[in-house]
Amino acid sequence: MAEPESIVINTNVKQKDPSTALVIAVTTRAIFNLEEEHKLYLEKGKEEYTRHQQANQDKPLPPGTAFAFIQAVQYVNKKILESNPAERDVFDILVLSNNSPESGVRIINSAKHYGLEISKFCFVSDEDSTQYLKSHGVELFLSADRTDVCNALQRGVSAALVFQQEVQAPSTPLRVVFDGDAVLFSDETDQIFQEQGLEGAVQYERAMEAIPIGEGPLKSFAMHLGKMRKKFGQEKSPIRTYLVTARSGRDMGVRAIKTLREWGLPIDEAFFMDGAPKGPILTQIQPHIFFDDGLHNIQGAQNVGVPSAWVP
Repeated sequence: MAEPESIVINTNVKQKDPSTALVIAVTTRAIFNLEEEHKLYLEKGKEEYTRHQQANQDKPLPPGTAFAFIQAVQYVNKKILESNPAERDVFDILVLSNNSPESGVRIINSAKHYGLEISKFCFVSDEDSTQYLKSHGVELFLSADRTDVCNALQRGVSAALVFQQEVQAPSTPLRVVFDGDAVLFSDETDQIFQEQGLEGAVQYERAMEAIPIGEGPLKSFAMHLGKMRKKFGQEKSPIRTYLVTARSGRDMGVRAIKTLREWGLPIDEAFFMDGAPKGPILTQIQPHIFFDDGLHNIQGAQNVGVPSAWVP
C-alpha cells in the first residue's frame, strides 16, 4: 500500500491549471545543494537528518544544479503573462520530496527566500515517489537519484538525472540544449551504429531519409516548449532551443532536420558535431540545462560549468 503524499500549497504563488500548463517536477536535491545533508542522512539516518533540517529551518539552502533553470522558467512565465495576462499555457513548478513535512520546512523557506514560484511542495515518505508524477500532469521530472529517473521514464514521463555541480547562473532568456539520438529522437540509429559501425549507420540514415526518426524520451517536453516558443516572434522569444548532436551534418543531418520539420518543432540553432567534444559549443551557448544520454558528454559539459542532465 503506497504511503499518502502530503501536499503543501504555496499560497504566495498563483496556482496554475495542470491541464494546460507545462508541469515540471524537481526533487529537493536537484534544485538545492543538499549534498552535506544527504551525506548526514546516509551516515546518521533519518532522525538525525530531520533534527538537522529543523534546527536549520531558517537558514536558506545554497542553489543546486537545476536552480538557474527554474529561475529562467519563471522569467518565461513573466514574459508570457505580460503579453497576455489570461494565458494558461505557462510553466508550473512543483517540488517532489522524500522529506517529511516537518523536515521539509527548510525546503519551503529556502524557495521563499529566493523568490522561487513553486506552486506545490509534495512530501512523500514512500520509496517510489514517482508514482505521483502522472496524477500531477508532470511533463518533465528532474532528480538527483538515478532510480527515481528510471522509474519516471518507465512510467512514460520525460525525466533526467541531475548531477550536483557548481554552476554560473546564465542570464535570460531560457536556453535549453537537447542531444539528438536517445534524447529528442529514438535510439534506432545508435543501435545500428553499435552493430554495424559508422558506415552502417550512414547507409541506414540515407535509406531512411524520408521517414521521420522515432520519438525519444524528451520529445513531448520539447514539443510543449516549442508550442510556448511559437507565441513570440523569433527575435523577442524568451525561450531558445538548440540541438547539439554527435551526428555529422553532411551524412546524417538531413534526416534529423526533416524529422524536426515533420514534428513542427522549432529549433533555433542546430550543431552537428561529427563526434567532436560538445564542451566548446556549450560554453558559447551557456544553456540553463543540457540534456544528453552520453555520460562523457555530461562530464564535458560539467567541466565547463554547464548545468547538465543525463537521460539514461
